Amino acid sequence: MLGRLALIALPLAAVATLLFAPQVRSQLQGQSANAYENVEDVEAAIARAQQASTRAAARGKSLEKAAAEAEQEAEKVARQSAALAARIQETEADIAVAQGRLQLITRQQRALDARLGKRREPLIRLTGALQNFSRRPLVLSVFQPGSIRESMYLRAVLETTIPEVRGRTAALRAEIDRGRKLQRAAEGVLANLAEEEDRLALRRRQLATIETRQRLAARRRGGEADRQEERALAYAEQARDLDGLVARIDAAGSLRDELAALPGPVLRPARPSQARASGGTTTRLPPATDRPARSPAALRLPVDGRTLRGFGSVDNTGQRSEGILIRAAGGAQVVTPAPGRVAFAGPFRGFGRIVIVEHPGGWTSLVTGLARTDVNVGDTLTDGAPLGVAPPDGGTIGFELRLGGRPANPLDHLAR
Repeated sequence: MLGRLALIALPLAAVATLLFAPQVRSQLQGQSANAYENVEDVEAAIARAQQASTRAAARGKSLEKAAAEAEQEAEKVARQSAALAARIQETEADIAVAQGRLQLITRQQRALDARLGKRREPLIRLTGALQNFSRRPLVLSVFQPGSIRESMYLRAVLETTIPEVRGRTAALRAEIDRGRKLQRAAEGVLANLAEEEDRLALRRRQLATIETRQRLAARRRGGEADRQEERALAYAEQARDLDGLVARIDAAGSLRDELAALPGPVLRPARPSQARASGGTTTRLPPATDRPARSPAALRLPVDGRTLRGFGSVDNTGQRSEGILIRAAGGAQVVTPAPGRVAFAGPFRGFGRIVIVEHPGGWTSLVTGLARTDVNVGDTLTDGAPLGVAPPDGGTIGFELRLGGRPANPLDHLAR
């Protein structure tokens, strides 16, 4: 009988202990600082991050293949830079998946703690009583008056009580096993998270090395790039707001396209006195049409994250949004929405650091809220080229898309 009491006391004592190791619990609490409000939000965030990881992995693989096939050194470096940016976004998404899973484990652990907490005190008292009784040798009962009769009575009571106690503690033992499984799962996720963070740091260092090479090459070119940057900074000083800056850059871009479409200079004839003007050889620009413009090639969101504000939404001040706002993780990699040319890159009042990219077909994209920009005015960006990074503590990245100065909903033009 005493052996059976001991077998019951052991699982009951285990309930009174913490299910998670202290170090695992503290790490889980640290990782779940930015927890979502409910489980559905966490699961949705995990699904979004998994999709983003899949897309980034496919993009990185494609860009790595293009870099290997590139013949010119400049194109190879540009493709490698874009491929690393895609791999960084893939790793960031994998980290987001791991953090979401940790949040789910933390919620399950807290719910388990709450259930066990309600039963902990009575179980501790019952455990102590059973353990004390199990340590009392039966032979000592002979020396106490009435103890034999009491022992026989207690034995009869325990014969009917022990099966009931076992039945009621079966669910508790199952929850203890569940807690141990949660602990092992948490340890596995934490180990995977540490590996992903190391991989992210390595890829960021590799990208920084390539960007340093690109900046050195840009300095050697000098000249025209410096003049373009000076003009862009002058536009920023003259513009009253962000719309004014985009309008000035659009006007400059339109003028540049018109000049590029003009016929080249006519060579001076050998005998000017005998030269005759040719008739009807001037080239006119094609007239504007009402047909819908084609979307920018391979348009994508500049950063992965939740959409906090949609196109056309109205804020508390009554101002209508001309783009979307995306919640980015701390230090997240930001890439160009589509291939194009950098028309502006730098700080602008009230919007942090911004990048304006001109795309073929009269499109312009605007990315705001960057903590650092890694491109210069005049740079030609390939598909997925890195623009910069989000603030270290996270923040909102703005994304606007315009055609001829008119705002367009970026979500309507994303590549499928």
